[in-house]
Amino acid sequence: MSWSDFHHRRDIMDRALAEATRDEGARIPFDRIDGAREVFGTEEELLLALHHRWLQILTGHLRAEVAGPEDAEAVPGGESDEHSDHVDAVSRAWRRAVGRHPALHAVLNANVERFPAVRRAHEAELRLLAVTSGLAGPHEPEDEVTDVGAALVALLRHRQATTATRGVNTVGRWLRRLAPSA
Repeated sequence: MSWSDFHHRRDIMDRALAEATRDEGARIPFDRIDGAREVFGTEEELLLALHHRWLQILTGHLRAEVAGPEDAEAVPGGESDEHSDHVDAVSRAWRRAVGRHPALHAVLNANVERFPAVRRAHEAELRLLAVTSGLAGPHEPEDEVTDVGAALVALLRHRQATTATRGVNTVGRWLRRLAPSA
């Protein structure tokens, strides 16, 4: 892919986001975006490209908050204090990513159930969050890890919605209240 192809793809993705934010259901008007069909083929492929962009943003924030894979001794799942530190770090990373890219996050959320490949990409993201936070292990059953990630994101969304009231409790404390063994 040339630089001009890269920029053309990026511009189409940016236009798709801008158009989707004007739509009540955050749907991308795929057929009305010049070049979208030629470059991406289908709306599903465009949404997958947007999800890839989101995942790059999210993993960048995660990397800034949590030790990288080369830091083997810092892998999530250690003692309880370390465990809550990872939950809090993942929470901060997720909140920053959503806060800095609300349109991208909203469009993906609104369209996640429309296409199987987009749903699978979202479920992989949920597993990433669950494992990185230390709330699930990488060798646990995939559906259980996905559920843990979904619960974490639901708590993060709830906390984000209630932050204006007063938020002294960390997400880690909330999770411990819901599941004392976590």
